[in-house]
Amino acid sequence: MTAAAWGLLLGAGAGLGLLVVTLRVAALRRPSLSVRVLPYVRDLPDGDRPMRSAPTEAGPWRTLFAPLLASAADSLDRLLGGRTSVRRRLQRAALPMTVHEFRVEQVLWGMVGFGVTAFVALLLALRSPARTVPLLVLCAVAFVLGVLLRENHLTAQVRERERRILAEFPTIAELLALAVAAGEGPVSALDRVVTRARGELSADLAAVLAEIRTGTPVTAALDDLARRSGLPVVSRFAEGMAVAIERGTPLAGVLHAQAADVREAGRRALIESGARKEIAMMLPVVFLVLPVTVVFAFWPGVVGLHLVTP
Repeated sequence: MTAAAWGLLLGAGAGLGLLVVTLRVAALRRPSLSVRVLPYVRDLPDGDRPMRSAPTEAGPWRTLFAPLLASAADSLDRLLGGRTSVRRRLQRAALPMTVHEFRVEQVLWGMVGFGVTAFVALLLALRSPARTVPLLVLCAVAFVLGVLLRENHLTAQVRERERRILAEFPTIAELLALAVAAGEGPVSALDRVVTRARGELSADLAAVLAEIRTGTPVTAALDDLARRSGLPVVSRFAEGMAVAIERGTPLAGVLHAQAADVREAGRRALIESGARKEIAMMLPVVFLVLPVTVVFAFWPGVVGLHLVTP
């Protein structure tokens, strides 16, 4: 092979290498799809994001008993009813589950109660077979109590979340009022508060901000928050913001007034709770401390009389 052929081959290899390096550098400098889309979907909840991880494979026990649990949940739903109320409470508790999944959990709680009671009933039935029928009735009652206990737990979750929202509301309202008074718009103020606050109300406002950024009008998103919320305070807050944005009224004054109202309501509730606790604290004083004090006061005298008396 001549020197010219070697030079041509080396030049072609060097040119091809430079071309590959150039294409790779251009590909690395190009922003990826996730980088371009993430600023627009970062406020969406995890369940609403378009890119989800691959679902995990169901275990053999879940695959085996899933149809039975689904059938039992459907039967329980037809028996109890109230799908609208359950769906409403699930939304107010911010639980990522459907009504059917909640019914499945109710069935599982009932089965746990039934299983524990059946184990104890079996031990008792082995000793006294005559109690078999009452023990079976007790097992059925345990199943019903397990189902009702899960529903009561859902109500308790709703109340706990609403208590945290009420505790968080005055601070969020004051921060929004300060941001608006500093010259920011409602959406910018929501963004500033949501990115710096952590809590239940800030999560609801993050959902409102996500709706706004996906094209929903600001007033419509706030009206949706007012409909979803089970607290009159949050409903008035969302409706007040919507009306202020629509009519151009001073938003900072509205937010300050609402925060003051919530603080005053919390102060009244604390005073009422203290009054109830004061009455409850009198019970051990009257029925426990006072009798013991009387006994300590009169017992030495009684003992002295017995010693003096012949």
